[in-house]
Amino acid sequence: MPEATPPPITGVPHETVAAVDLGSNSFHMIVARIADGHMQIVDRLKEPVRLGEGLTEDRRLLPEVAERALACLGRFGQRLREFPLGSVQAVGTNTLRQMRPATEFVERAEAVLGHPIDIIAGREEARLIYLGVAHGLAAGPARRLVVDIGGGSTELIVGQDFTAQLRESLHMGCVNMSLRHFADGKVSAKTMDKAQLAGAIELRPVRETFRHADWQTAVGSSGTIKAIAAVVQTEGWSEDGISAAALKRLREALISAGRVSSLDLKGLPDERKPVFAGGVAVLCAVFQTLNIAHMQVSDYALREGLVYEMMGRHHHQDVRERTMRTLSRQYQVDEAHGRRVQATALGLYRQVGGPWCLGDARYPRILAWAARLHEIGLMVAHSQYHRHGAYLLRNADLAGFTRQEQTILAALVLGHRRKFPTQDFAALPTGVRDCTKRLCVILRIAALLHRGRAPNNRPRPVLQVEGDNLSLVFPDGWLSRHPLNVLELEQEADFLKGAGVRLAFK
Repeated sequence: MPEATPPPITGVPHETVAAVDLGSNSFHMIVARIADGHMQIVDRLKEPVRLGEGLTEDRRLLPEVAERALACLGRFGQRLREFPLGSVQAVGTNTLRQMRPATEFVERAEAVLGHPIDIIAGREEARLIYLGVAHGLAAGPARRLVVDIGGGSTELIVGQDFTAQLRESLHMGCVNMSLRHFADGKVSAKTMDKAQLAGAIELRPVRETFRHADWQTAVGSSGTIKAIAAVVQTEGWSEDGISAAALKRLREALISAGRVSSLDLKGLPDERKPVFAGGVAVLCAVFQTLNIAHMQVSDYALREGLVYEMMGRHHHQDVRERTMRTLSRQYQVDEAHGRRVQATALGLYRQVGGPWCLGDARYPRILAWAARLHEIGLMVAHSQYHRHGAYLLRNADLAGFTRQEQTILAALVLGHRRKFPTQDFAALPTGVRDCTKRLCVILRIAALLHRGRAPNNRPRPVLQVEGDNLSLVFPDGWLSRHPLNVLELEQEADFLKGAGVRLAFK
């Protein structure tokens, strides 16, 4: 397949970066060097952890599977030990999305990996997959259908150039489909028909949308589709990619074998056999439902998409900023007021970011976005608008954002006014709980100082902190000219007492 030559990207702070994908079937890691503005992959690691098969009905992880996963991440961590903070992007997908946060698996995983792990939503996973695949294809105007079959989910994307225009994530993959229909290792026409029917049912809500999306070529990515392509080409059933006829012959070969353990297909590694039948069933359902005659196969997928996303963010092409602008327009947010609150919040942040240990590069960005969108809930209703806004930001499909980033953003909007939501903050992950609370205090003060909405109001107080003790010092005469702010600050001091924060001002 011809390689694309995307435009050079400059301004990346780390010459060598890494991406880690904690999938439901395998864990992957790539290490890439940014050379002359292009990505050059210098190392790849992959281990078949099969995280998805260890998820119990109550959404916990079997201890033996957890230990297997942690051991793998420990080995990845050895390779990443010298990488500075911000040069590694690690994400969890379907199985980690389903897992109960209280299992604390992610915290343990971060400790052995040595870098933060973000959980991404299905449609965000789809966007990143498309970004990776698009950079591995020849540039051109054609609209593409991209299909990625993972261990626990299947992503469908239609896009053009480097932009995904339709994105869906379906709850079916090679691991869960194999566990559901081929757990005893037997493959028959009946079990394969049932598995394909289950796949067709999962596809049904999006079938017409993707059938009529005017795509010209179909492209598959990731382990399942690459394994299927390797088999049909090695067996001589398809010269390039995967044809519908070749996929049908593979299906028949699986049925003829009768058992997963009896599979003797050229190009099929032993580690792939336990989940191969489920993956074939999913791809057969996709081919049949979307009327695919032939599928190309890409070597690029989520990992490469993560690297290009990192490169784009440092080149001022952060898709999250575009998402924020879209939300602001969609919910008719007062942008001028939001930017005034943002300016004050960031001014306060610069004063206390050091003593409050708010050094993570994400925090000023999230604080700025929360300031700009703190009134987004007004579009729903004025009463309890902070709760409406938090709900929207927590549950919306926000392109570019991880689940943790959305959770922090929603918590800031929820807590920016009235009684401090102590219980909601106590439910945040331990690694971000205290920092999010402190960011929220900054946002509360900034929003309060601009409550009068005067366009020429530019308060510049000095904020001093010692632990949870705050002191706000205003320019001479400012408080006497703003008596309403004095009353509001007194009320705010009472609100913050409930959160264990003491506020004094003069």
